[in-house]
Parts: sequence; C-alpha cells; structure tokens
Amino acid sequence: MRGFRTARLAAAGVLFAVMLPAATAQAETASPTSYNVWQWNVAGNTFHGGRSDTNMVSLAASSIVYRNADFVAFNELCKGQFDELVRQLAATNWPQVETNFARFEPSRQANTGVCGGAAFGNAIFSKRPLGTADRIPLADDGNTLERRNMLCAPLTDGSGVRFCTTHLTTVDSFKWTQLGEINQKLEAWSAAGEKVLISGDFNVEPDYPSMNSFYAATANTPHNGGNVGSYRELDDNDAGNCPGYGEPTSNTPPSPTNPTPCGGNQKIDLILVRESALAAPGSYSADALTTSKDCTPGSRNPDGLCSDHRILTGTVTLK
Repeated sequence: MRGFRTARLAAAGVLFAVMLPAATAQAETASPTSYNVWQWNVAGNTFHGGRSDTNMVSLAASSIVYRNADFVAFNELCKGQFDELVRQLAATNWPQVETNFARFEPSRQANTGVCGGAAFGNAIFSKRPLGTADRIPLADDGNTLERRNMLCAPLTDGSGVRFCTTHLTTVDSFKWTQLGEINQKLEAWSAAGEKVLISGDFNVEPDYPSMNSFYAATANTPHNGGNVGSYRELDDNDAGNCPGYGEPTSNTPPSPTNPTPCGGNQKIDLILVRESALAAPGSYSADALTTSKDCTPGSRNPDGLCSDHRILTGTVTLK
C-alpha cells in the first residue's frame, strides 16, 4: 500500500499538504521531549541552477534520515528541489504521515530569473504531522524581485511545539527591522503558551549588536556579550568551539576588515529556542557539518561543493 502511495507522489511531482487544524492546547501533563533539528541553506539556484539531479537533494534526504531529524529547514531552495525532497523523504518512510510533513514558501515567485523559472524560497519538513502554516512576509528591503519571509507551522500532537525558518535580507539597514518583526512574533507565540524553535540563515553573526535582543544574558561570553534577550542558540554552549558564538556555518571566508571573534569563517546559520522552554539549563547541543563535495560541479562550485553553507544540526529537550 505504501508503495502505491509513493508512486502516486512521484507521478504528481509535488505534494499538496493536508492542512490539519493547529493544536490549540498543550497536553495537561507534558513530559520533556527531545527534538533533532537539521538546517541548511543549499544555494539551490546559485550552485545548482534549480536542478534536482546534482546530488544535493539526495545527499540532503540521506542526511535527514541518517540523523533522525524531527524538524528540517531549507533556505534558498527551488520549488523543483522541494518537490523532489518530498518524493525522496516519503519513499524512506521518514515522516509519520506522508501527506502532511512539508511546507514551502517562496521569497521569489516563478519566472523571476532564478531556478530555471521556478519559485525560490524557504521550506520546512517535520517527522510529525504539521498544522496550518503561518507565512509571514518580512519588511520590504527594496528588492523588487524578492520578499523575505518567515515560514512556521505547529505540530498537531498537542505538544504546543512550533517550528519556523527564515532567511533574512543582506541589506544591513533592514536587518534590524526584520529581526524585530521575528522576535515580536516569537514572543507572541510564547506568551500564548507555545514552544517555538526557529532555524535559518539570519545573515548576521551571534556577536552582532542586532542579535543582543535575541540572546539571553546567560549566553554572555567574551565572544558574545551585551545580550538582553530570552533565547539560546543550540551551538552557544560548546566549550571547544568559541563559547557564546559557535562553529562557523559559512564556507566563504569573511572580509579581513570584519573578522570573527575566534577566527575562521562566519556563523550566520542559527537554531534558536526560548530559554524558558528548555527542560533544563544547557539541555541542548549543536554541530556544523563539513559540506560535501560530491555534487555536480558548476561555474560557482567547480570543485563540486554542494553549498556555500554548512549543514547545522542540533538537539534540544523542551519542557
């Protein structure tokens, strides 16, 4: 029976998610639950030209299954690549419900000069069934072809857990505004009793002043100080990798005039959770994975590097 459903998905080429009602209340006696989070900006247009046959999609699907991810987020993903990920993940029996585990939200619509004519944007995947997605446009940075957004969806299991992704602008003057919008939305969900995980390419580093309103004061270190927010980043407590900052996630060296606090490449991909949602202080960890060079070479990746970002994985235990 599963083979029949998988074949039908492959024939359709896309997944139209069943929009189940969002959970409105947490279970009365919720016990701590651990979640594995997997995040990657895949450079789906820049490195892969919108193609799904460069091995990036297959490597991503294999990594998601191998690492037993509960939540998955992609940035710079082309719609055809999303459809192929849906097909491959459904074929692995990874999701609990193969008709309700994926959401896609374009930041660039079809026929805007990317992805071979397809749409381009953010995507989330979940092992557990998802409720109705919130598709939130962020402040307009003046780019007439692209509108940055935040994509979120709650689980339908009564846990009160919601997962989000975002990809912020590269225009410095608008980053503060977009970060403020995201923070405000996350705090509203938290005030309503939800536990929110957000991952994505924030295009800012943990030690930037614009992130002080996100990071909690308990995250302060010589590498990332002045914080007044409510969130921890799943890689901020690794004593061996720049405490308070974390491991690099970019494969592009930083400008000599803007060095990172511990040297090396930048960390701009983050997985954030509100400190008050943690089952216990420090009940999380993360790791930035070395990017594979097993993708089809192109003009921007002549050595077969699969992205200009590293995959970021993390584990967190929530109340």
